[in-house]
Formats: sequence, C-alpha cells, structure tokens
Amino acid sequence: MKEQNFKNHARLVVGFHGVTFLSIVLLLVGAIRNYIRSSEENLYSASLLILVSVIFLLLFYFIRSFALKAQDRAIRAEEKLRYFILTRKALSNKVTTRQIIGLRFASDEEFVALVDRAEKESLSEKEIKKLIKNWRADTYRV
Repeated sequence: MKEQNFKNHARLVVGFHGVTFLSIVLLLVGAIRNYIRSSEENLYSASLLILVSVIFLLLFYFIRSFALKAQDRAIRAEEKLRYFILTRKALSNKVTTRQIIGLRFASDEEFVALVDRAEKESLSEKEIKKLIKNWRADTYRV
C-alpha cells in the first residue's frame, strides 16, 4: 500500500459514495417522473416509490453520519490516551474534536507540540494536517 500523506489520506469508496448514491438519486428522479406521469389508478403506488426513494436517501446519509460519529468518539478517546501517555497530563478541553481528528495523523514526536499549537492558534483540522511532517497512517477508519 502506498504511504499515506495529506494528499492521499481521504478515503472514497466508489461502491458507496458513487454507485449507491447515484442509484438512489436516479431512483428518486425516476419515481418523481413516474408520479408526474401517473394516472389516478397509479397515484398511490407512484407516491410510495417517492417515499421509498426518500427513505433510501435518508438511510444513506444517516448510515454514514452515525458511523463517522462513532469513529470520532473512538479517535477522541485514543488521542486523549496518547496525549496522557506522552505527557502524563490530561488533554485540554479547549482542543476540539475536529482538531483531535486532524492530530491523529501526527507522529508521537510532533504530536504534543501540534496539540499546543492547535489550542493556542485555534488551527482547523485541515491546517493541522498540513503542518504534519511525519505522517502516521490511519488505515482503519470508516
């Protein structure tokens, strides 16, 4: 596997982000088109197809957001533990979850300094990632 860095760390799953999303959108467009062209006899089933399409779209969104929220909690706990192991101090509550998510890619050598800088300068997740010199790969994320 290629070495992970800022430019290639984003994960895109073609089957989920591409095929599944596009299929749901096409289903919704087709269902709306079917509803517009339906007769009185088909109106109920045509409207049910739209409802099913909207349900799929909502499921697509919530399945991803729930998984990411659980992952964010795990990352926050892991990085708080790592900070404690490296410093013997608790991580400040001023460091946001988004900052911690960016910091997870920092090597142990630069982690503590980046935490302090992120807190003092209110760095964004993206800014933190750009500052990392020794990238620590995270290949287990959702």
